[in-house]
Amino acid sequence: MNILGIESSCDETAAAIVSDGVYVRSTIIATSLGDHQRFGGIIPEIASRRQIEFIHEVVTTSLAQAQMTLEDIDAIAVTRSPGLMGSLLVGLMFARGIARAQKKPLIEIDHVKAHLYSNYVQLPEEPPACGLSSLPAVGLVVSGGHSSLFYIKDFKNLQLLGSTRDDAAGEAFDKVARILGLGYPGGPVIDRLSSQGINEEIKFPQASLPGSYDFSFSGLKTAVLYYTQKHKHKPGFSVAKVAYAFQESVVAVLTEKSLKACQKMKVKTLLIGGGVAANSALRSLLKTRAQAQGINVFFPPMALCLDNAAMVAGLAFHWHKDFLSFGTKRR
Repeated sequence: MNILGIESSCDETAAAIVSDGVYVRSTIIATSLGDHQRFGGIIPEIASRRQIEFIHEVVTTSLAQAQMTLEDIDAIAVTRSPGLMGSLLVGLMFARGIARAQKKPLIEIDHVKAHLYSNYVQLPEEPPACGLSSLPAVGLVVSGGHSSLFYIKDFKNLQLLGSTRDDAAGEAFDKVARILGLGYPGGPVIDRLSSQGINEEIKFPQASLPGSYDFSFSGLKTAVLYYTQKHKHKPGFSVAKVAYAFQESVVAVLTEKSLKACQKMKVKTLLIGGGVAANSALRSLLKTRAQAQGINVFFPPMALCLDNAAMVAGLAFHWHKDFLSFGTKRR
């Protein structure tokens, strides 16, 4: 079963073809990141305009790479939400047009849940991170817009355990990078710089939010701002050390809450998804702590941590069999 996936929730425009919910036949991503960098963040109007320019070519190239035509496609999958309204509409309208013209089922997918499914799709010549036999599991999605914990009975039954109350983890990385004058996006540069600033002298607060699995990083961001304003003109001030201390605080909270959720839900599998899943410190600490507790933790391949359409097409496979006739399913 071949599903064409389309993803356009933020600044990426992506298309992919996935067979049987697992095998990636093609994956194409066009990004407008360069258009946003001088503004220090995503400008929604620019993102959606570029996606209008990109989407036809991205879908056409994905089909060509898979050596398929639309006649070979069994269903169309597209990101429904969450995301930037204008960007989502570009993908939705394009996918709905193809589905109606080709009389193919249309499956509208939740972007956040799809990130967790990135662990199950298989890129060419690479094994998937894990198999569906690993369920039930706890899933952590950490990205620019989301910090969410789920209990996953299966990929039709995901229960939200906790989410961000203010700044998401990736958003905090971007804002702290701006405070430190490191440019945009902030995640990769802070990750690289932190390895040069290992220290024990700077400690930033962690919002534990006892009694919940929610996250809060706004206070941490503010603490970095005040520390930087107070110390940046003093001898010995180190941007790398501040970056390290900030990253350590974020990673510690993400790790602690995720493992506590695994214990609470009595599961031995932890799935990670989203752009911050590429962070080296998060990968290292989670693997070490999870192994000590007998929990298996899985990360997607680096290519599938950021927004992509393979995760959308893969997740949609589990809903395709619900179609008895042409229609739309929203999941």
